[in-house]
Amino acid sequence: MPIIGVVGVQWGDEGKGKIIDMLAADADIVARFAGGNNAGHTVVFEGKKFVLHLVPSGALNPNTKNVIGNGVVVDPEHLFKEIRELESAGIELRDRLFISSRAHVIFPVHRELDISAEKWKGAGRLGTTGRGIGPTYADKAARTGLRICDLLDRDHLARRLRALLTEKNENLARVYGRPVIDIENAIDSAREYGEKLKPFVHDTGALLRAANARGERIVLEGAQGAMLDLDHGTYPFVTSSSTCAGGFAAGTGLPPRALTKLLGVAKAYSTRVGEGPFVTEQNNETGAKIRERGREFGATTGRPRRCGWFDAVAVRYACEISGVDELSLMCLDVLSTFEKINICTGYRLGSQSYREFPAALAVLDGVEPVFETMNGFDQDLRNCRKYEDLPKNAQTYVEAVESMIKVPIVKISIGPDRSEIITRAEVVSRAGRTQR
Repeated sequence: MPIIGVVGVQWGDEGKGKIIDMLAADADIVARFAGGNNAGHTVVFEGKKFVLHLVPSGALNPNTKNVIGNGVVVDPEHLFKEIRELESAGIELRDRLFISSRAHVIFPVHRELDISAEKWKGAGRLGTTGRGIGPTYADKAARTGLRICDLLDRDHLARRLRALLTEKNENLARVYGRPVIDIENAIDSAREYGEKLKPFVHDTGALLRAANARGERIVLEGAQGAMLDLDHGTYPFVTSSSTCAGGFAAGTGLPPRALTKLLGVAKAYSTRVGEGPFVTEQNNETGAKIRERGREFGATTGRPRRCGWFDAVAVRYACEISGVDELSLMCLDVLSTFEKINICTGYRLGSQSYREFPAALAVLDGVEPVFETMNGFDQDLRNCRKYEDLPKNAQTYVEAVESMIKVPIVKISIGPDRSEIITRAEVVSRAGRTQR
């Protein structure tokens, strides 16, 4: 049976939650493999909006198991807040949520260091969410972090957390001039969370490998987008984990060859939250109109997203590095009412042209987009249910994007609800034959 991966191919916020929610209807397991509660997947079901940060997007399907993999960093305080909110909406997660014993833990000190470091950097800030993600991954790489399994051993936890906080308090006091963390209170709190987490903690790598051996259907859920990947994104304005397909195996414990199909998700335009290069950004009335029509405010922070035209250079690059087989194009309805619509087909810096995505920040900060302009469309798309129902200019736009990124566009979202999506029947069989 298939293991399907879903990744964003822009800067996050592409609408992955809606696609994963759809796939979860036929999945036995949805597994999250990277990131933390700095990411937010929004799913609209029967007119009600659910924003999921740590809990995988299969939560809304009652027969689906949900795995938080070892590549995720977990803030216990936020996790239990999210669980309470879901349970108050009638969504029961007991016996359906499985947390890797190998996942690293976000502590309050990580959040404090994240916020303090951003203030200290001033104009050089990265625009983080302040959720402690970067400092936790830094501790993971430095081999000083604590994992979920450490919370379950009271004595081991006390030794490890005391050592960690002794070091962190020095940074808070001496570098940032901030109050220090009470170490003993922090240990007591961590022990309490360990007890609460115990029913959810499993060897999720073994769970997933066994499920795969039984032929169960597994969806691997990416967080954020490939252009925020630590290695391949717009460094240093990236997240601290591997957000493209390369992170699936490391973040779940499944072997790389287990993945049978990879689905990419992109908006019909571009958005970005926080600092960093954004070649097609429209810091003008056009961008404001996209933001208003697309309700472009961060699911995690509420920050207004920066908005711009579709960047085919960046999306083609992101699809190539992940090996995307099929693409879902989201939020096409947002572009309705625009008289003209632009697609970025290349970059230009002086006499130099770029068709491939450059690595150097100095180049990305200086390039100008090369646009291809297309006629817009003014019809309401939300009643369309077949590709042929779309206005001709909308079909032309979809096919132009498909040609530029060299990946078949199989699904098109024309509204926020889970039902407002079109499947292009004429490309499904072609895409379905893709072999990996």
